[in-house]
Amino acid sequence: MISVKMKKGSSITDKIFKYVAIGAATYVLVIIAMIVINLTTGSAQIWQQEGISFLTGSDWNSVEGRESYGAAPYIMGTLVNAGIAMAISVPLSFGIAMFLSELAPKLLRTPLAMVIELLAAVPSVVYGLWGLLVFRTYIQNWIEVPLHNLFGDQSIIFAGTPFGLDIFTASVVLAIMIVPTIASISKEIMLAVPNSQREAAYMLGATKWEVFRIAVLPYSKSGLIGATILGLGRAVGETMAVTMLIGNATGAAAFPSSLFAPGQTLASIMANEFAEASQGGLHLAALIGVGLILFMMAFAINVVAHLLVSKVVKSHEGAVLA
Repeated sequence: MISVKMKKGSSITDKIFKYVAIGAATYVLVIIAMIVINLTTGSAQIWQQEGISFLTGSDWNSVEGRESYGAAPYIMGTLVNAGIAMAISVPLSFGIAMFLSELAPKLLRTPLAMVIELLAAVPSVVYGLWGLLVFRTYIQNWIEVPLHNLFGDQSIIFAGTPFGLDIFTASVVLAIMIVPTIASISKEIMLAVPNSQREAAYMLGATKWEVFRIAVLPYSKSGLIGATILGLGRAVGETMAVTMLIGNATGAAAFPSSLFAPGQTLASIMANEFAEASQGGLHLAALIGVGLILFMMAFAINVVAHLLVSKVVKSHEGAVLA
């Protein structure tokens, strides 16, 4: 029989655990609330001055007495930069994860996985320096110049003089940065699929690709979507590497009119101009407003990711029950 003392001890432990868990959850909500409040109050001046034109305008003039701010070019630059990076990185990441989980020999799987995780830990400023001093030259000479010579200014996508500091270079380096993150998470998700699923498919005479398609992919689909959205979140918020490579145009010139044109993102405009903004001025409020837009974009991405994962999980459960 359990003693009364043990019951009391268990009750106290449960209460401590409950309050610690509630405190941890509350801590997250408090931090998010503080960020939203600070960004909202700090950017109130720019919203009062510009209104909705802050989201739709393209003028960016910080000269005192003629100040005018519009974040539309930087919003578009962020979306285009992240979109190109995801288009490059997602297929490559899934290919790496599929190789490590399904095809790689055991002797190669562990060291290769360690290298990928090591790449994920490299600071973004190191990627930026490497891209600026080394990779930019190869991109310019081997990709941008041949494409420009082939299509010329007749193509909007490849118009402009290839210089190497542009949206394309920043997007490629950003893709290289997020590949290790998506690949390492996707690999762990695929390895978590029960081997019984693979064995059942092999017993039916399936090839390696068919095993992956009918046994591994359905069970890891929700996790792969989550890994992709996590990579997208990093791509949207990346600062230093993009700032060093995207060309840092301002105002209407920052609209992504061509892959070979300089641009700007929400994160890079804050990194470039925050030190120059006067305390309490409209310029600082505009940069804080840009930060609020970036925060809301990241929040929306996470909400969409949650909805997508929930939808995939429900559809998969329905398929299993059927």
